[in-house]
Amino acid sequence: MVLCTGNPGKIAELRALMPPDMELLSLADVGLPADLPETGATLEANALQKARFAHERTGLPCIADDTGLEVLALGGAPGVRSARYAGEAKDPAANMALLLRELATATDRSARFRTVIALVDARGEHVFEGQVRGRITTDRRGSGGFGYDPVFLPEMSDLTFAELDPVRKNAISHRGQAVWKLARFLAERQR
Repeated sequence: MVLCTGNPGKIAELRALMPPDMELLSLADVGLPADLPETGATLEANALQKARFAHERTGLPCIADDTGLEVLALGGAPGVRSARYAGEAKDPAANMALLLRELATATDRSARFRTVIALVDARGEHVFEGQVRGRITTDRRGSGGFGYDPVFLPEMSDLTFAELDPVRKNAISHRGQAVWKLARFLAERQR
């Protein structure tokens, strides 16, 4: 199965979350570029677009995810533009800095992380979603994880995603939930 992402943090999380007996290939392993087309208006559209692109070129089962941080005070932004919030460079530090500036005077810092995983293979297309609610901290905390993890405090924890060890984060995360649904689907389909 091809993991349709060039993000090393996502690759590490997906490998840790998927069943250990599943052979997972990177985009580099199958000769595809690290940055796949992502022009959809929704997380679902982007995940499907990336998985379709890779499947059409490899013929292999492909999974792709798109994740968005949706902040209530910002009307759901950065949302589908989370990776490019501060510009096309996809700079996590710049994205977090912009987010914290925009929320500097906000009293409601509630947010949710949403992940949509698309599976595209010879048997069709399937979409799985996970989400976790929380809030945006006032400053960065922790050195683990990636992306917005240092500023996202899940509601079931007093530690940001960046402060949690990877096993605990994966157990409660939006991506973990979506991958669990995907893994359950794959297991049931093999019966």
